[in-house]
Amino acid sequence: MKQKNEPTLSLFTHCDDDVICGVDEAGRGPLAGPVFAAAVILDPSRPIEGLRDSKKLTEVRRDELAVQIKSSALAWAIAQCSEQEIDTYNILQASMLAMRRAVEALKVQPTLALIDGNRCPVMAVRSEAIVKGDDKVPAISAASILAKTARDQALRLLHLQYPHYAFDQHKGYPTPLHLERLRLHGVSPVHRASYAPVRKLMTAAIPTPEKLP
Repeated sequence: MKQKNEPTLSLFTHCDDDVICGVDEAGRGPLAGPVFAAAVILDPSRPIEGLRDSKKLTEVRRDELAVQIKSSALAWAIAQCSEQEIDTYNILQASMLAMRRAVEALKVQPTLALIDGNRCPVMAVRSEAIVKGDDKVPAISAASILAKTARDQALRLLHLQYPHYAFDQHKGYPTPLHLERLRLHGVSPVHRASYAPVRKLMTAAIPTPEKLP
């Protein structure tokens, strides 16, 4: 049942023949790893039940929905910005760039991109920002799920390279476990040097993993 005041596409600036993609990012807050973004064009003839903000879903349910989205959507794409790009441009601009890359990678050209949040990346496609869109617009929810599951998988792979940081457990977020491992092992090549906890350790000249015995 639709909740009171829940937005619908009829409230957005769109035409009936618009090809609409939803766009969202994952990983602005972590201290390590890339920021990911996804863009999804859903197929109205193949609805997917249970789409919502990825943060409100269990990991198992996110993974299940990601498979459905990839098999049922008209088009989907996932993109990222590296730690180096985040440090160069700042996390906001890197997130915008990742979202633009995701939209530009779609195999079906959208005419309107609905972006989760309060601002849009600069790109050729007409766009509109939807605050809390990841829990209001199914296409944005789908993008939220793909971005989140892709980033989680990337951090599990980083764990294989740097197992002493436990990336598989905290996915790079500044949890007590992550901060403890940072203090113990120093800053790795995949940590975001521009983030305060990482920058503080680098300034203090704590040994990096390459210098550890």
